[in-house]
Amino acid sequence: MKHLLFEDNGDFKAGTLMSEAGSSLQVELASGKRAKVKASHVLLRFDAPAPDALLPAARELAEEIDVDFLWECAPQEEFAFTDLADEYFGGHATPAQATALLIRLQGAPVYFHRKGRGHYRPAPADTLKAALAALERKRQQEAQIEHDAREMIEGRLPQAVAEQAAWLLVRPDKMSLTWKAFERALAATGRGPERLLLELGAFASARDLHMARFAAEHFPHGFGISLRRDPLDGFAGVVAALPLAEVEAFSVDDSTTTEIDDALSVRRTERGWRVGIHIAAPALAIAPGSELDLVARERMSTVYMPGGKITMLPEPLIAACSLDEGREMPALSLYLDLDEDGETIVGRFSQADRVRVAANLRHDLLDGVYTEAALDAGRAPAFDADGQPLRFAEELRVLWKLSLALCAERERFRGKPEPRFRADFSFYLDPDGDGDEPRVRIVPRRRDSPLDRIVAEMAILANSEWGGLLGEHDVPGIYRSQQNGRVRVTSHPLPHQGLGVSQYMWSSSPLRRYVDLVNQRQLIAVLAGDKPPFGQNDADLFSVMSAFDAKYTAYADFQQRMERYWCLRWVAQQGLTRVDAVVVRDDLVRLVDAPLYFRLPGMPMLPAGRRFKADILATDDLDLSVEARFVEAEAAGSLFDEADDEPAVGSL
Repeated sequence: MKHLLFEDNGDFKAGTLMSEAGSSLQVELASGKRAKVKASHVLLRFDAPAPDALLPAARELAEEIDVDFLWECAPQEEFAFTDLADEYFGGHATPAQATALLIRLQGAPVYFHRKGRGHYRPAPADTLKAALAALERKRQQEAQIEHDAREMIEGRLPQAVAEQAAWLLVRPDKMSLTWKAFERALAATGRGPERLLLELGAFASARDLHMARFAAEHFPHGFGISLRRDPLDGFAGVVAALPLAEVEAFSVDDSTTTEIDDALSVRRTERGWRVGIHIAAPALAIAPGSELDLVARERMSTVYMPGGKITMLPEPLIAACSLDEGREMPALSLYLDLDEDGETIVGRFSQADRVRVAANLRHDLLDGVYTEAALDAGRAPAFDADGQPLRFAEELRVLWKLSLALCAERERFRGKPEPRFRADFSFYLDPDGDGDEPRVRIVPRRRDSPLDRIVAEMAILANSEWGGLLGEHDVPGIYRSQQNGRVRVTSHPLPHQGLGVSQYMWSSSPLRRYVDLVNQRQLIAVLAGDKPPFGQNDADLFSVMSAFDAKYTAYADFQQRMERYWCLRWVAQQGLTRVDAVVVRDDLVRLVDAPLYFRLPGMPMLPAGRRFKADILATDDLDLSVEARFVEAEAAGSLFDEADDEPAVGSL
């Protein structure tokens, strides 16, 4: 017999035998190429038909073989394909028939298990049933994938995709049918994931998409806080046991602030003045390791965004600790005794106490009243712009004088002046926008007003003094240091060159930041003579430090994204096409009237702070991009001061 059917790397081939030497054969294929074939790989020898006609005829014949019937008539033990071919076709099977049956056996591994070249055994009935069921499930799944993908390609939103939309952007299950359909639709449409989901209507707006993605990543169980126990259980008794301070405290915040965690007080003494810095004391209500503590530790910080926030602590506890006017509130207080001039600190002590909060002042209403000129002249204004008597005018004059002295001392430590005239912006979302979209107002605000500087200096002072207090008692805390331009988080005091202090830690916002809550617990323990929750080299403290930095960075990034989103909405709502911008550095620029930063490639080289005009060509609320064109530079002038490696503290 001059022709052979043989197996080559799992495929069947036919050729003409040219020579045979023991276990090795030389075969010429239909293409004219010669191949060396092992004798053990030969499945069939035949004279007709020609090799190039055998396989096409066999494949056509194989399509007619019913594999279910073949499995039923096959012997239960192992068999050779040629034997079954003879039985199936009723007599001596032709080479084409035998090859057809071989192809059918090889192509039905669910029905027939291969036992060697040309040898098979039918699958047991139970095994076959399970395998067929699996194949049917796979077929149905593939049909579902294709159906959902086709729906998305044609612009319709499948229910499964709608339910998992945010997770498809954050942590998709790449083995799920929904992801496979989504991935297929992405490939077919050429869209990015966010763009396709928005076009399909999975999110009502780009804003909803940004919010949902953030929630899925950082708040998978929702923004609300559910507790098994009353967070205020026993708190009233703790507060009642605190001594009542002989002060009338007041806070200074923006009108939109609802978590008031700091207040100030000033009173006359026989030798000068006593200044109090009072910080809300949620540490008195939150035991380490408690259910409430675990919630705060998981969240790590309040998340801020234009028009809203996601609080670290439940609202009832915030309300019970917030230093709202007209209440006696628990506080951790730092008292500073000043000399008669009010510029030198001659004594200090700290204690947990109750503080009468007489007023919540709002700097956005008072910045134009308490000016540098008025306070530097030693005469605090007596009335506001509406002619109403001002409270705490004398106290603010004392605090302003102390703030100037503290700032001068820090500048000597820094070796250079404190940066001034930083621009800040406040966002207000008014519900009178078009449709469901609120109208955004962006109000520029200088961060160098006397009230801002007073609050900032008192914050720096408290955070530095309390950091030193823990250091004196060899108790660890969570510190922020800056040396040689590098900002580090440590558990022990180190200098902060950017702020110009010997040590610095966050301890003045315990309602909003978990590290401040941790530091407050350490401080209260030291003041009470108790063992602090964290000791030196405590691994759990280092864990808090690491987790906080990661969360805080992610939250800050989200806040910046949402501020950028509302900047773009502001541009659109204002109908702006030509805008005033200012150079930050190189081709990085910012709008003068909004904190919208973007790159402007190809613009002329201009110094930082130089104003110019640009045309806004296009914006995108989804990828938060800006396309703009440089128009012309204005006369030289600077809006920018030098930038520190770490921003100045804007609030207690």
